[in-house]
Amino acid sequence: MKKITPFVLTLISIVFFAIPSAESVEKVKNITIVIPLNSHSRLIFGAENLSKALKEIGIKATVLQQNQLPKTSGVIVVGLAGSDLIKKSASAYKLTLNANSGKEGFAIASAKNTIIAGTDASGALYGCIELAERIKSEGKLPDNLNVSDKPEMVLRGTCIGLQKPYYLPGRTVYEYPYTPETFPWFYDKQHWTKYLDMMVENRYNSLYLWNGHPFASLVKLKDYPYAVEVDDATFKKNEEMFRFLTEEADKRGIWVIQMFYNIIVSKPFAEKHNIKTQERNRPIVPLIADYTRKSIAAFVEKYPNVGLLITLGEAMEGAGQDDVDWFTKTIIPGVKDGLKALGQTNEPPIVLRAHDSDAPRVMKDALPLYKNLYTMAKYNGEALTTYTPRGKWAELHRSLSRIGTVHIQNVHILANLEPFRYSSPDFIQKSVQAMHNVYEANGLHLYPQASYWDWPYTADKTKERLLQVERDWMWYKTWARYAWKANRDRNEEVNYWGNSLAQTFGLNADQGKQVLAAQEEAGEISPKLLRRYGITDGNRQTLTLGMLMTQLINPFRYGLFTMLYESEAPEGEMIIEYAEKEAKHEKHIGETPIQVAEEVVIHGRKAVEAIEKAAPFVTKNKDEFERLKNDMYCYNAMANYYSDKAKAAVAVLRFKYSDDVSDLDKALPFLESSVKHYAELVKFTKDSYLYANSMQTSQRKIPMRGVDATYINWYEMLPVFEKELNTFKKSIDSLKTNKAAGNNKKMPFKNADVKLLSKTGSFYTLSPNQSVFADSVVKLSDVAVELQGLKAIRFVKAQQLKSGTSLKFSTSKPVKLLVGYFKAQETAFAKAPELETDASANDYGQGEIKISNALLAGKLPTVNVHSYSFKEGTHTLNLPKGALLILGFIDGNQEVKIYNAGLGAYGKEIDWLFE
Repeated sequence: MKKITPFVLTLISIVFFAIPSAESVEKVKNITIVIPLNSHSRLIFGAENLSKALKEIGIKATVLQQNQLPKTSGVIVVGLAGSDLIKKSASAYKLTLNANSGKEGFAIASAKNTIIAGTDASGALYGCIELAERIKSEGKLPDNLNVSDKPEMVLRGTCIGLQKPYYLPGRTVYEYPYTPETFPWFYDKQHWTKYLDMMVENRYNSLYLWNGHPFASLVKLKDYPYAVEVDDATFKKNEEMFRFLTEEADKRGIWVIQMFYNIIVSKPFAEKHNIKTQERNRPIVPLIADYTRKSIAAFVEKYPNVGLLITLGEAMEGAGQDDVDWFTKTIIPGVKDGLKALGQTNEPPIVLRAHDSDAPRVMKDALPLYKNLYTMAKYNGEALTTYTPRGKWAELHRSLSRIGTVHIQNVHILANLEPFRYSSPDFIQKSVQAMHNVYEANGLHLYPQASYWDWPYTADKTKERLLQVERDWMWYKTWARYAWKANRDRNEEVNYWGNSLAQTFGLNADQGKQVLAAQEEAGEISPKLLRRYGITDGNRQTLTLGMLMTQLINPFRYGLFTMLYESEAPEGEMIIEYAEKEAKHEKHIGETPIQVAEEVVIHGRKAVEAIEKAAPFVTKNKDEFERLKNDMYCYNAMANYYSDKAKAAVAVLRFKYSDDVSDLDKALPFLESSVKHYAELVKFTKDSYLYANSMQTSQRKIPMRGVDATYINWYEMLPVFEKELNTFKKSIDSLKTNKAAGNNKKMPFKNADVKLLSKTGSFYTLSPNQSVFADSVVKLSDVAVELQGLKAIRFVKAQQLKSGTSLKFSTSKPVKLLVGYFKAQETAFAKAPELETDASANDYGQGEIKISNALLAGKLPTVNVHSYSFKEGTHTLNLPKGALLILGFIDGNQEVKIYNAGLGAYGKEIDWLFE
């Protein structure tokens, strides 16, 4: 017998194993997918999805709807756990399914045949999606499976805004009727199919459509026929698209939810009744309540399977009885009216958004009236800052979670991330874990990663606009993965995402991990910067455009939103707190500004190093990889810019306490270096991005006020920072030659003539020893020079608390009204204008503090001054409930220079060094 060589043995082995048996050939070439007769559309969709996956690997698949099992082998049975078909198949195929109880859960068992059993229709669909993914990954139909799974979060949703970066003519914020001219993509069925397929692939089960007042685009009212905002042809298109969208979403297990604000009415309705479409401080009136109730009723009657997301605050006055009344006496009755008209008792879900309202109080009164309620609140405000939330905001979340209904986490706007790409699985996984462990929540509502206002496009400057759903695939995939299951092994996750990125860019596994490392290093930069240096967690600040020195050294002047530091950051210090502790030689607490300045530089450097290691080996999607690589350089330049500027700010603040000009000399090199790094950021962004921020209206305030799409690019900001640097150099020279520099003499404002038409209030002269309220003995003790001698108006404080402050006046020329807000959070004091919670907070130019610490009155908090601008004519101004001061009218052309008057224990002003 001849000896068989290893080479021949190898050939024999190859031939032997390459020839499949007759049974395996049949198994590979033909698969029958069986679903029950009269199956839910989700089972049909799931079976079709499986069929496509099999066909992609060369297997013929046939879908049959029947209640009997085929006699052939190679069968996949899809049905509901406990159903006759699943019981028959388990017995016939001798397969045991893992027990899986829970909404949207599924079990898969396979040998020669396969069974997919869902707890419900969505579970069966997700079982099909799971098996399809395994088929695509392995390139074959896997056998010997015995798996089960179910989601942790009850609701896992994304949102799309039917809103724009700008205001429509004659309209204001949130007012965007559904029309093909404004939203062409809304009528694109291919667009919706692609987006919904992304959602079901990632097992999202809810889609939120955001709009201020959608009803006038979707329903017609018999009692208010003039309220509709679109023509008949558009109305029919809207009906068709809404039906298409809801049907296509439903078969993918997705619940469509329509969001709206309160109180907003349609433009035709407002014009008919000579009222504003929205006015934050107006009372609830029967006409508006009736119109809103009937709009909701008509919507529910027409679209009973569509949920509603309610924002009580922002367009109506914040937390108070009005919130409770509007929800319980207008919204819920409207839903019930719609159900009654249908003859239906199943309550459609209502999601109550906690924004700018006392949601626990509202829920207490609402639950006895309506059971199918959910709550929602922002995770990190309108940003992504930390996975260690704490403080009062965490307490609010927990209180909502403990009500007994599902509480949803809203990952909102992401103002500190746009426009650069962001997806750090490590940061996101820890954030979802915090949602469970700190907030005790069980739902996710996810905003687009960037360019929310410009859907469906990204800000990338490309020949053809990039789509968010394509560019930011990893953003959607990451949040969905951890919403399904949060506590996954870190090493396994590194492998998973490394492989995903390797497949995307044609890399090997180790190179894919380098791309992941770059994303995770960069993923720490923006969160750390905002939570240590920022003015706000809201979209009035565009972090990537930088910050002025005055914003770093005097943040209160810009309406500092303290919750950013108290709840949406680890325990730590602001720049001003750090500098004060340094001056007083006190111990620092927690995360410090200098610590972050050092850390972000390291993150930026590591991100660039990691992406460069992978760059030479990319074989797929090269253009997108280059854009991703450029983003890493953007993050690095931004990190270096902020690091040096923060160090400069600390040195400048040291001068505030030392009066030693040498401290300013130490700050200068850091400020010069920061400008150089910013110039690098301009270089990396000028040809790669159309804009930094997708909201391009006057509501943007930091670093510069954005009007008519100005200051939306880095190259617009570079001259501002260069001028700031040159001014600082001149200020240092002035201090060295003239020690009185900066002590500009203040002059009192002159009174403007106006005719007071209100019956309430009487004039008095602003000066020490004057009473500030008609029903109080509290007197002024100190007044900023500019305000002395103004004709203020004295109101009854008790009336201000009960009804707010209303002022009607006429003027023959433009004027500015100066209003004093007390620096306090108590409800006894009126809330100062704040764009975080009130989109109309800058309608009169009142959105920022003009003179801080400007008046002292008894033991009351100090007073900050805001300025309201009016043209000639007759005006009515309604201000919020609570004590405030009407300080007087001045000429409309009078400049009100922003500064800190420094009354009380607030230290000297040094902003002049940069202005």
